[in-house]
Amino acid sequence: MNAVLSPLPRRPIRELPDELISQIAAGEVVERPASVVRELVDNALDAGAAQVTVRLLAGGVRLISVEDDGGGIAREELPLALRRHATSKIASLADLESVGTMGFRGEALAAIGSVAQLNILSRTADQPNAFLLDGRTGELRPAARATGTTVEVKELFFSTPARRKFLKTDATELAHCIESVRRHALGRPDVGFAIWHEGKLVEQWRPATREQRLADVLGADLIEQSVDVTYGAGPIRITGRAGIPDAARSRADQQFTYVNGRFVRDKVLTHAARSAYEDVLHGQRQPVYALYIEIDPGRVDVNVHPTKIEVRFRDSREVHQAVRHAVEYALAAPRAAAASAGPIEMPREEIQRPAMNWAQPAMDFSQPAGHRVSDLGALWQPGIVAPEPAKDAAPQLPEGDWPLGRAIAQLQGIYILAENRHGLVIVDMHAAHERIVYERLKLQMDSSQIASQPLLIPATFAATPQEIATAEACATTLRTLGLEITPFSPKTLAVRAVPTSLAQGDAAELARSVLAELAQHDASTVIQRAQNELLGTMACHGAVRANRKLTLDEMNALLRQMEETERSDQCNHGRPTWRQLTVRELDALFMRGR
Repeated sequence: MNAVLSPLPRRPIRELPDELISQIAAGEVVERPASVVRELVDNALDAGAAQVTVRLLAGGVRLISVEDDGGGIAREELPLALRRHATSKIASLADLESVGTMGFRGEALAAIGSVAQLNILSRTADQPNAFLLDGRTGELRPAARATGTTVEVKELFFSTPARRKFLKTDATELAHCIESVRRHALGRPDVGFAIWHEGKLVEQWRPATREQRLADVLGADLIEQSVDVTYGAGPIRITGRAGIPDAARSRADQQFTYVNGRFVRDKVLTHAARSAYEDVLHGQRQPVYALYIEIDPGRVDVNVHPTKIEVRFRDSREVHQAVRHAVEYALAAPRAAAASAGPIEMPREEIQRPAMNWAQPAMDFSQPAGHRVSDLGALWQPGIVAPEPAKDAAPQLPEGDWPLGRAIAQLQGIYILAENRHGLVIVDMHAAHERIVYERLKLQMDSSQIASQPLLIPATFAATPQEIATAEACATTLRTLGLEITPFSPKTLAVRAVPTSLAQGDAAELARSVLAELAQHDASTVIQRAQNELLGTMACHGAVRANRKLTLDEMNALLRQMEETERSDQCNHGRPTWRQLTVRELDALFMRGR
């Protein structure tokens, strides 16, 4: 039997003491030592620092010290720095709506000071000496220091021991602190950063160009295994690096997005970048990228969360489209062309073999990549024999200028072996031709609707209010996708038609996934992806199969089309289509020169 709860005695409404208010705010701003590091480095960068040094003890629990050579804080302003909602960054609502600084809320130092022992040592250029402010007592006394500011935070959470118990080991907290500085370092390559722990230098990044900073922070492999991103669309400019599909990882730990210099985590940006890799990434692999988005500050709200790591765009569709196109265009250019510029060190991994029990389709390499063929069926229907390509089908270029080289043999009916100036090129002929056919089909896909098949018995499912609203609002888009979804009852939807090629699938599950995508993201993205999946199926059937014997002319024609076709470095499923083995690698296999 449940006990009857007696009503609580009425308590009067009263104002909370300032210290308790600051501790409540600290719960949002200060989660762990890395949160303090982030806030203090933000302030250092806003002060115009050219060098920021972070010193830590016990992973930042015992001590966090952030030193900068910025403009410093005037003596009379030091006590104000610890007051809640005191800041030099903004002074009006107009300033808040177009924030151009890393910090602006004026609550970080007060929040930190409420859960730790905080001291500030600062000097401006026009002061004869520095001044040290004791955050506990408010005492202000002269001290020695060059122009700039040092903020010391000791014994984090000493006044709230219950929160201290939630911290991890010193090594874990240190790793989070380093990650926080890494994010700043990637956003500000013009600033030098150093991290000391227990008196030892653990990381240091000197001022550099953005590309050099990316290499210093994320490794030189990132530059070698990525492509440059440069894109502009209206008020948005996007630059940075996008990792090639071969550089993808099992975890999403190398994805960095910056909005006006601020590192952010945003679902719109993450989804946009991921969607750009859909055609070239294998399985659940995670892409690697560092993208820098510049946008009018008035078009983005950075005052969404006290940590300032989340943002809200005035037009999220505009930003989503810009990011997706920026990465897509960067990845589209075939990397085979780089083979003629210098050695390519591709990651060594097992090249997957295609199945060998498919029927032999027609094969036509004579059309240049991107050419519109009037007879769509001739590209992919099995049993239609294409004419033998002419002897001069391949471009008449000097053989030494062919990035993928000159075909010399076919191996096991699966691989094409070619020779270029750097050594041996190995091509998975089915995967390569599949991509070529797929890109042709995408160019030819001018019809605005996917063929659908009515269901004899509609598939019904219990729907959420959002799903019902999306189905009604996006009825036209759903028909374009070959789907007909209508209300069956106030809380039920019925799927009455599905795309013909997906008629054997789970209609309700298909409807749910499409409705979820439509509710969260731009409808055109969903349509494009659905079309591409259907075209990918067609291209797979239209590509040359394993065990098909090719002439040298056919092999060379395929290589030339690969060099011209967008995204030809990966098949439609994200697997690589070719690999380069340099003469040096071949020499190593046979221990030549040892």
